Amino acid sequence: MFAVYAAEQQYRHDTWSRDRDHAILASINERKAAVASRNPARAVARPQRVVWARPIGLHVVAENDPAVCAVA
Repeated sequence: MFAVYAAEQQYRHDTWSRDRDHAILASINERKAAVASRNPARAVARPQRVVWARPIGLHVVAENDPAVCAVA
């Protein structure tokens, strides 16, 4: 009889935990939707791909940036 009682308690606990997790996820999704509706989506330009190999850690910057110097 103790095993049945323990199994029922575990089932109730699991059900409660699952319902709580679903409620939290629903709340997060509602907040994301509310924020998304307030802020219109902005188009983010993807960086242009370069055809030349570059060392690891080197970042591509704008070609018309005055701080960029040519390296031969």
